[in-house]
Amino acid sequence: MPADPPDPAGFDLRHLPPGFHADPYPIYRALRAADPVRRMPDGSVFLTRHADCVAVYRDAATYSSDKRAEFAPKYGATKLFDHHTTSLVFNDPPLHSRVRRLIMGALTQRAIAAMEPALVALVDLLLDAAAARGEIDLIGDFAAAIPVEVIGNLLAIPRAERANLRDWSLAILGALEPALTPGQHARGNRAVADFLAYLTGLVAERRRHPGDPAQDVLTRLIAGEGADRLSEPELLHNCIFILNAGHETTTNLIGNALVALTAWPGERARLAAEPGLIGSAVEEFLRYESSNQLGNRITTTETELAGQRLAAGTPVTLCIGAANRDPAVFADPDRLDLARAPNRHLAFGFGVHQCAGLSLARQEGRIAIGRFLARFPRYDLSAPPVRGMRARFRGFLSAPARLT
Repeated sequence: MPADPPDPAGFDLRHLPPGFHADPYPIYRALRAADPVRRMPDGSVFLTRHADCVAVYRDAATYSSDKRAEFAPKYGATKLFDHHTTSLVFNDPPLHSRVRRLIMGALTQRAIAAMEPALVALVDLLLDAAAARGEIDLIGDFAAAIPVEVIGNLLAIPRAERANLRDWSLAILGALEPALTPGQHARGNRAVADFLAYLTGLVAERRRHPGDPAQDVLTRLIAGEGADRLSEPELLHNCIFILNAGHETTTNLIGNALVALTAWPGERARLAAEPGLIGSAVEEFLRYESSNQLGNRITTTETELAGQRLAAGTPVTLCIGAANRDPAVFADPDRLDLARAPNRHLAFGFGVHQCAGLSLARQEGRIAIGRFLARFPRYDLSAPPVRGMRARFRGFLSAPARLT
């Protein structure tokens, strides 16, 4: 018999029900149907409908990305607070605009296209090593190894100095979970401190020996452009942001996709037979298992959303994972359809805060997933994958696979 639908009445993002991390979509479905603008015990609201999320994304004046008021009680006077209130994603103009312009200037379509040969070579090198072993951890040996190299190249971080980047990223982003443990808090602060210490030396070296600002994002951020010149803390914290944002979400995109294909063998065979589908397939992977499941805003004034009055200062959580399975927008939303069109997913956000690196992430996904499947069309999991057990960033820590 089918399982009883979950009861959304007691849902609290800070106290998640058993089984949520394995499969949050049944509770999202129940909330969308019964309580789409849910009032949480802490006074925030939780949105699960696509239309409501888009309405918030569209109105950046009413729904602010500034997190100082929200993060002060969560982090206190710590390095985590300094980082997350200085980085691009948790700020409004003018800081958001200044940093975004500098980053986008280095992520032009021409610059991203120029990265493709090196990305193909990296992916093929990882696949050659996997073929020699006959097995692979889809995350540690592949999905996580790609964006670390790509972002490391963007910032021109010496290859020998990249070993700590993934651990720092996981610790800092892990501290963004709705319910933060003391251990996560301590690890996050330690990672920010270590990352700042490393970047201080790297920036000093780059000031002495600048790179090509058309290709080296760090040199571009250091130089700035007139009013867009960044202070030293803004520079350092946004370098951390670039690494974290480009690394974790792309790792999850690639890893989630390769695991999902093992659960949908018909779609895997379809993509193997029609490699030209890889573009729409990446969009569907982004929709079906969104790398970033949650977004956050705070109201700047009293407003109304979906018939509910929200006071000024109300925290708003946009559930991207739920919006991307809204049947009002996506037919048969719980089915993986690699040719789905249209596909108006919100995996990259929407509006002025839409992900600055979306074109690069798509390129990494197309090349990594496409070339993996072309090389190993009949791969399969050799042990259950291990989830990261996080509500915000949905992905795996490991996923062992056999290669044939």
